[in-house]
Amino acid sequence: MYKPKLEKDIRCPLEYGLNVFGGKWKSRIICVLSENQVLRYSVIRKEMSNITDAVLAATLKELIADGIVIRQQFDEIPPRVEYCLSDKGMSVIPILQSICRWSGAYHKEDNEHVLSQCQKCDYNLY
Repeated sequence: MYKPKLEKDIRCPLEYGLNVFGGKWKSRIICVLSENQVLRYSVIRKEMSNITDAVLAATLKELIADGIVIRQQFDEIPPRVEYCLSDKGMSVIPILQSICRWSGAYHKEDNEHVLSQCQKCDYNLY
């Protein structure tokens, strides 16, 4: 199993939450998986568009280690692996949607480069 080189010094629940779903790629992967339910690695990579294989693999390993994503491997030829959100991962979706609504009130996005999942957010409530 994936093990980080340095132990994280998490001192409060907020730091834990930001560690689990924060950062550039984790929230994007969670949103892509929530929209599509179950995806293979190559489809996630295609949806993310500008992520490298190394970063995607490392981020998926972290999300799996944190119990956010489930990796299911099928004993077939050719091998097939699918990823989906766990119940813990699904419980993060309302939090990310709240952050998106708050951010939508203050952030003017470049509509040309918005993820397809983000185009469906109803953040214009504010």
